Amino acid sequence: MKALIVTKPGEALIQDVPDVIPQAEEAVLQVRRIGLCGSDLNSFRGRNPLVTFPRILGHEVAATIVQGTREYPHLTPGMNVTLSPYTACGLCAACLRGRPNACEFNQTLGVQRDGALTEYISIHPGKIYFAGLALEELCLVEPLTIGFHAVARGRVQPDDCVAVIGCGGVGLGAIAASADRGAKTIAIDLDDEKLRIAVAAGARDAINSSRESLHERLADLTSGRGPDVIIEAIGLPQTFRVAVEEVAYTGRVVYIGYAKEPVEYDTALFVKKELDILGSRNALEADFRSVIRMLEESRFPVADAVSCIISLEQVPKALRMWNESPASIRKIMVSFD
Repeated sequence: MKALIVTKPGEALIQDVPDVIPQAEEAVLQVRRIGLCGSDLNSFRGRNPLVTFPRILGHEVAATIVQGTREYPHLTPGMNVTLSPYTACGLCAACLRGRPNACEFNQTLGVQRDGALTEYISIHPGKIYFAGLALEELCLVEPLTIGFHAVARGRVQPDDCVAVIGCGGVGLGAIAASADRGAKTIAIDLDDEKLRIAVAAGARDAINSSRESLHERLADLTSGRGPDVIIEAIGLPQTFRVAVEEVAYTGRVVYIGYAKEPVEYDTALFVKKELDILGSRNALEADFRSVIRMLEESRFPVADAVSCIISLEQVPKALRMWNESPASIRKIMVSFD
């Protein structure tokens, strides 16, 4: 079968790989759609420290079951499904606290282990989620769960004002989740088209920080207090700092991405404001269920969130173009049909 393999930084090739051989208790899936996100681009660039080469990318999956298992009789051949791409050891501190999303020894598809940008994969059926959704919707479930988990980490309540910095796929998930909880949600980005989609996803207000004063606009929208919660969904040193500077006293800051270089802070703000500084990693089963419910209720602008749908053969060229102009792409989706 064919797969997209990043052989080294900046080089992606379509190659033949061995047919999938399921391990005991694994289901076999025919891959139908794969979404590519910013972490895939960083892997292609060689900027993801968790990736070794060669590596098959792909962790945002829509697939059809072709072989089920006796232990999960409700998952039958022909079902269209999505999946959780993470592993958990069950023994580390995070797992023992009931937070397997942050497992110390996690291996994500397409990152620490080969991913799903290939024709067939096998996976434990406990990782599979069935929903009555279109393939494109199923493919968006996993990236949206990252933002949903960040909102859960931020303990967002209906009377909160939440600002989300960055309106890519993960940021859109945070915006949708915040709005789903009834919070006043503010989208922040440099791109007007991304901000338009953010409003469609649930943002009440939008700030283009390339031409507006972020501090002044946030002050106007929050009666001078600042947002109760700021979710940083970009991963840049300056936006890491801005989150701490602009959040309200006793507010919560949630970091989804991570900066690729050290960040210098005025740490006095941590203490003076008595802030909660929170990291957010991957997602839990509850986040998958929440995203699926939202999509089943048609409360997310699916068509707007996808920049293009391409074939497997077009992926190497698309990665090179995305690398040269990252701001021009929202979401690349790969179709195997």
